[in-house]
Amino acid sequence: MVLERFRLDDRVGIVTGAGRGIGAASALALAEAGADVVLSARTEDQLKDVALKVEQLGRKALIVPADLSNLDEVAGLAEAATEAFGRIDIVINNVGGSMPREFARTNAAALEDAFHFNVSTAHVLTRAALPQLLASDTASVVNISSVMGRVSGRGYLAYGTAKAALAHWTRLAARDLAPRVRVNAIAVGSIATSALDIVTGDEGLTAQMEQATPLRRIGEPDDIAATVLFLASRGGAYITGKVIEVDGGIDQPNLDMGLPDLGEAES
Repeated sequence: MVLERFRLDDRVGIVTGAGRGIGAASALALAEAGADVVLSARTEDQLKDVALKVEQLGRKALIVPADLSNLDEVAGLAEAATEAFGRIDIVINNVGGSMPREFARTNAAALEDAFHFNVSTAHVLTRAALPQLLASDTASVVNISSVMGRVSGRGYLAYGTAKAALAHWTRLAARDLAPRVRVNAIAVGSIATSALDIVTGDEGLTAQMEQATPLRRIGEPDDIAATVLFLASRGGAYITGKVIEVDGGIDQPNLDMGLPDLGEAES
């Protein structure tokens, strides 16, 4: 039956940035489908809240508070998952981000930091999990990219460049790891998470963003979590190396975050 293809009974997934927003919603989607989950983020209290919800769904949750900008701590998630559950079937590389800033203030360090946090973290965790993924018969890696990786927007040079790199990393890794491990990404649009508070807290900016989106609304974390489940499960078993656009149909954001035309240069 088709719905059975979306079950993840007794599988194990790792979710980074799992304390809130897309990461938390994705972890709960995996658990609802039958998976045990390893939850990692910086804030332990948030992870505990998500873990409780996982347990209420009848699944196990291991919380691993970590600074996910530290690549050693990122790699350690694979070891923690293996010690706790003996397997890894799914990796959700959700952690990432970068604050908007105008071009003149985007120095080399800002660009490199964005790449580190959005691409290097995904690479390191996937490599660390690879021995266990290769032992799974349903191995799947899902990367959370962004619409900004394919469209332009003022102030998003570092973030958009990093997310574009993550999208192409997805395509290249999928080819390297096929047919044993599927690797896909989701290019998310405007989603109502804490990262978008600057917009959702302003009625004018909210209306502007909604008007720029053909579906005329800002997305919810569950909109992304549903796609995560699809790609992580056998529902997406014939998909690899693809970047799925879940963005309300947006072609070009009409928002510059109120940035000035030029800013003070940084060395």
